[in-house]
Amino acid sequence: MSSKADSVGADPAGYPAADSASYRRTCAKFATGITVVTTLDSHGHPHGMTVNSFTSVSLEPPLVLVSIDLRNSILGHFISTSWFGINVLAEHQEHLSRRFSSTAENRFLDVNWRAGISGTPLLDGVLAQFECAVVQTFEAGDHTILVGEVRGAVCHEGKPLVFFDSKYRSLADREC
Repeated sequence: MSSKADSVGADPAGYPAADSASYRRTCAKFATGITVVTTLDSHGHPHGMTVNSFTSVSLEPPLVLVSIDLRNSILGHFISTSWFGINVLAEHQEHLSRRFSSTAENRFLDVNWRAGISGTPLLDGVLAQFECAVVQTFEAGDHTILVGEVRGAVCHEGKPLVFFDSKYRSLADREC
């Protein structure tokens, strides 16, 4: 049985072309967790942004990566730092995702956080936290990729905030 793909055009092998709109729609079918990535600037001020392009890279050594749009106004703070934090949001923290995806100057206003071992801001009440030493940065397409060695990791019980089909979601318990 075949179905019509949501795409434009096709290459000679019959695969649908991937223009930016169809690529975005297709990526939206992959459920992701939501994180807030944090760092300190050279004056010790906290900065953070919502990121769902986070992944584990390696167990030995423990490496993770995050991808940040080159046009993001706070990218420079992440490129010039030696440390960053990753805060995995719990299902009740959509408000934090929205706050840290805004263009507001002080996204940390009225947000509870603590300094990690490196001073990196770590948000209170999140599902999990990673504190990472930067080991590599490089550009790929329209993003900068930060690779970090995990120097601290903490997790708590709960369910994640999930993004699927361009909407916030939560996991529902189901019996088999």
